[in-house]
Amino acid sequence: MDTVIITDAHPPADEPPSHHRHRHRHLPGPQTDAPPARPGLTGPKAVITPVISVLVVGLAFVSVFLAAFHTPTAHRLPVAVVASDHSAALFDVRLQRIAPEAFQVDRYPDAASARDAVEHRQAYAAYLSDGDKSKVVYAGANGPAVSALVTPLASVPHGEAHKIPVVDILPLSSGDSRGLSVFYASFGLILAGFLFGQLTYQVAPRLSFGQRVLSLALFAVLGGLATTLIACTAFGAIPGPFIGIFGVVTLMAGAVAAATVALIRVFGPAGVPLGSIFMLIIGNATSGGVLPPSFLPSWLQPLASVMPAGVGVRAMDGLSYFHHDGLTRGIVILCCWIAACVGTMFLLDRIAATSGIVHAATR
Repeated sequence: MDTVIITDAHPPADEPPSHHRHRHRHLPGPQTDAPPARPGLTGPKAVITPVISVLVVGLAFVSVFLAAFHTPTAHRLPVAVVASDHSAALFDVRLQRIAPEAFQVDRYPDAASARDAVEHRQAYAAYLSDGDKSKVVYAGANGPAVSALVTPLASVPHGEAHKIPVVDILPLSSGDSRGLSVFYASFGLILAGFLFGQLTYQVAPRLSFGQRVLSLALFAVLGGLATTLIACTAFGAIPGPFIGIFGVVTLMAGAVAAATVALIRVFGPAGVPLGSIFMLIIGNATSGGVLPPSFLPSWLQPLASVMPAGVGVRAMDGLSYFHHDGLTRGIVILCCWIAACVGTMFLLDRIAATSGIVHAATR
């Protein structure tokens, strides 16, 4: 018996043409986290837009850095005092006369607790008075600006004619005589993170979400390893433990790169200048690498405790000099930055995928 096979390759001639079109529907391919494609600008907008964008970034840099550093002034730097009530009150009065609002006097019960406060960056200096014996101790690791401000405290208790000894109990590393190595290392890595976020969309705009996250992780690990090898091993400029510095630097690179990628993902081309303003300019100005955050204007100070650069620099300083001061907080905040930015990319990717499926089903 002959077998007749009926296929649907050629639908009946009386079937409506519209049915032919809907029979074979192409579902959307894998969605990516690339920003929406936009046509290039033409005419006057093409001339004006680059000028405005670059000027906004440049003027933001000038404004923020001049606001932070044109006349840096200390704002209530904590100073530990171990002395009698009379001596402590006299020290406070003379201190306010010399530098009003620059210092805040905190009483401590004994010399050991005051020194511990200096070593853990809870105080920038300590005035220790025991009868006729007095001295000022400070941490040179806070940088030359703090040292220059603290050294004159030697003449505060008894006047210029009777200076007391000033002792640096936490000096800078021999490989970092100016105390700027942490800032330079973090600045270079933040710049690299911003450039990675920008370049990844230029050279590979159609990467899937998983591929882009893998690229982000690879950049952070390799960048953190290379920076730590250069700063800690090659130059001996950052004296902290290699593994600890590597971990913090890796998280900081990942946070800055993820934030830049997320900004570009959300805002498209406008995310590039936004990333440069927030990550590069504001981030580095408030990092505390040049001057401690207490020297910043009041409107910039809070950013030092939440921006990736600020928490990363403090964590590295803590690992290098100040008995892990700021380390736990820095790790938590950097991880939150990475999780929030990657989560934003994932959410937008899912929304794009859902919208594509719905669009295909309704065609």
